[in-house]
Amino acid sequence: MHLRGLSTRRRTWVAGVAAGAVAAGLMSAPAATARPAPDPPLTTMSIKSPPGGANVRVLIFYGSAAAGEESPVVNAGIEAIEKIGLSGPSGQRFAVTATKDASVFTDETKLSRFNAVVFLTGGGDVLDPEQEAGLEAYMEAGGGFVGVHDAARAEPYSDWFTGLIGARPASASPATAQRAVVEVGDRRHPATKELPVQWKRPDKWLNWAKNPSGEVHTVARVRESSYQPGTGANGWDHPVSWCRDYDGGRSFYTGMGGTVSSYDETDFRSHLRGALLWTTRLVQADCKATITGNYKAERLTQPNQPGQNDQIGEPHGLVTAPDGRVFSIGRGGADSSQPVITDWNNPDVGKGKGEIHVYDPKTKKVTLAGALTVFGNKGGGDELTKVEEGLLGIELDPRFEDNGWVYLHYTPHARIDRDKRMAERRVSRFTLDRATNKLDLGSEKVLLKWPVQIHSCCHAGGGMAWDSKGNLYIATGDNNSSGFSGGYSGNNPEPNYKGVSFADARRTAGNTNNLNGKILRIHPEPDGTYTLPEGNLFTGEETAEGGGKTRGEIYVMGVRNPARISVDQQTDILYAGWVGPDAGAPSTTWGPAKYDTFAVITKASNRGWPYCMGNKQPYRDRNLPDPSKPLGWYDCDHPKNESPNNDGLVNLPPVTGNNIWYSPQGGAPDFPRDANGVPSYKQEEATYALPWLKGGGQAAMNGPVYRYDADSSSAARWPAYWDGKWFVGDFYDSDQPRNAVITNPKNHGDGGLPVHSESLKKIVPIGNDGIKNLMDWKFGPDGALYVLDYGRGFFTSDAKSALWRVTYTGGGPTPAAGQLARGTQ
Repeated sequence: MHLRGLSTRRRTWVAGVAAGAVAAGLMSAPAATARPAPDPPLTTMSIKSPPGGANVRVLIFYGSAAAGEESPVVNAGIEAIEKIGLSGPSGQRFAVTATKDASVFTDETKLSRFNAVVFLTGGGDVLDPEQEAGLEAYMEAGGGFVGVHDAARAEPYSDWFTGLIGARPASASPATAQRAVVEVGDRRHPATKELPVQWKRPDKWLNWAKNPSGEVHTVARVRESSYQPGTGANGWDHPVSWCRDYDGGRSFYTGMGGTVSSYDETDFRSHLRGALLWTTRLVQADCKATITGNYKAERLTQPNQPGQNDQIGEPHGLVTAPDGRVFSIGRGGADSSQPVITDWNNPDVGKGKGEIHVYDPKTKKVTLAGALTVFGNKGGGDELTKVEEGLLGIELDPRFEDNGWVYLHYTPHARIDRDKRMAERRVSRFTLDRATNKLDLGSEKVLLKWPVQIHSCCHAGGGMAWDSKGNLYIATGDNNSSGFSGGYSGNNPEPNYKGVSFADARRTAGNTNNLNGKILRIHPEPDGTYTLPEGNLFTGEETAEGGGKTRGEIYVMGVRNPARISVDQQTDILYAGWVGPDAGAPSTTWGPAKYDTFAVITKASNRGWPYCMGNKQPYRDRNLPDPSKPLGWYDCDHPKNESPNNDGLVNLPPVTGNNIWYSPQGGAPDFPRDANGVPSYKQEEATYALPWLKGGGQAAMNGPVYRYDADSSSAARWPAYWDGKWFVGDFYDSDQPRNAVITNPKNHGDGGLPVHSESLKKIVPIGNDGIKNLMDWKFGPDGALYVLDYGRGFFTSDAKSALWRVTYTGGGPTPAAGQLARGTQ
């Protein structure tokens, strides 16, 4: 039995003089008279704990402060819930009692019989203090609560009831029903798992005085761009249904159900049914997964000692081992106290150390596993000074536990040509002594190497990833300057150093015979060589245009600077992100603004750069003799590489549209198109299909697709809610993305937009003392998220450069298995 008294600190009665003003924002019914908090407590009701039993019963309360006949919406709701209780498997049926008599909440015998209470009230002050105390006692005993639509307007003076509901309506909400799109983000909760991800339906949509996201577990949002939300709009994150474990019990609220027709909808009844299954204790569910207080972000590495990179190098990538160790690499920038050599006459120009550090979770210590001498330390400056080469990527062999093989993607200093300002990029395999965490630098097996120009910065790429078949994906940047094109297409053929163009990405990313600006796919062999898997973009043996103009390693072409890639080994789908050019706004002459890009890549393809970006938005061609004069628009469906610097095919594969692109103006900008499919590029005509992101300073950092391991015993693992969601982020942390998204398998390989997104910024914390400069993020075998913060400078490491770990602390689903109403389900 559960004996309790009402805690006066939880109940706040608004002073009479303010009652009207507060009520105007909370309820449509006339304001009730304000009353002081009761003292002493009003009830010592003894409620059965948990309420109800195997003979499951649901109480519907529909009392209202407004006088008059019952609302047709209430009658429709009662009838629908009664039918829900009679449907479904016999073990999940329940009896329904409906009443508008609030005295039930002071009758401990009656109230103890019900597994859950549903509020279909029309709002207002519907319970007196003793009755609310009874409802509070019921919840503390482990009861269940479901609030529907206007229930959010009930008990407007009660802090405790506000917490029970989760949010209050804003003073302005649309008065009429409108058809809108509901984004169903929780694919596991019984209230939403059977619903469409994009659920199109009419209702009266409420705006919220305070957005509850992060304090409740939101299971569905309404997309404001699909209807007219009015002056009280909440923006892209507009929760419509949510749940939480509250005050000992379980609470579920939906802002839907504001129309009679709602209750005739099969999907809406399914939504209510799932909410009732959880609140009545017939099934378990997780209503903690997106509550930000249930996550802990912990910095794992300490700042380096002065003049040393003993903890971390210039952060550039990480990978986790099966035993939980975390390997991180430093690109090559030195501690700020160390010299930087930029003089090409000096043999040590750009010489740096690409370090591999290993964090061991058992000892909580960092070991310097080894360091490669790389070309990658020229500091900052302009395009002809700085450099982004160095140690760029790391992966562990799929059989790492047996062989200790580590793959590194880097630019060896020993292979630079100072005269021609050329270098060699390579992917090599090394062996790690797993007992000492030391890399045997003499064990190097060079799998793949190719030339890169190093006269001008930038765009080295570097990420690597495995699929389930043992194929290694290698991301390479376009090896092209950011200048000389006004920040639009990097297609200026004129600038060169000793005959090698450094401002024409058609030489690299747009070239079928060049490994830069690509995502390569090879199959490493035990002897240190590699073979080519079937299904790459080219075989390398194409006879078109005379033959000898393709490379068989190319899986994806037309990418600019893909620093981070990942492969979901459950589906073998490749996920990638790359940084765009520098134009701050679209140009009617040259084309789109800078677009940073994310793509779901299901097959070999051309992603467009430097011809097209976003959803196949073309740039303008330029060529000799005068690259400053625009030529025709590129044809994204039939692109041609007519650069004088091209040694590959002229006729290229068609461009595949990308899933996410964003600019300083917003997410997924698009424009009206003319008869030839060319956008207007007039900023005032732009539309933005992804309102949850924008750029400014921007640098896309692709993340993983999370996969929940049900067999893991790790207490730190993220919950199953996140399973299958794709993490996309940006180096910067203001308006830029740090989100988990859902894509539609039916069209995501063809550039279909995400169908749902939610922010991670309170879970993977932003700000100067958080993870401000996200450089890489991956889930470990423990199900925790490991994140690299680059630090606050460039081309170096500093006191903020660090490895972080983000763990889940919310516990498992509720109710406990022993409290399920009809035994373990």
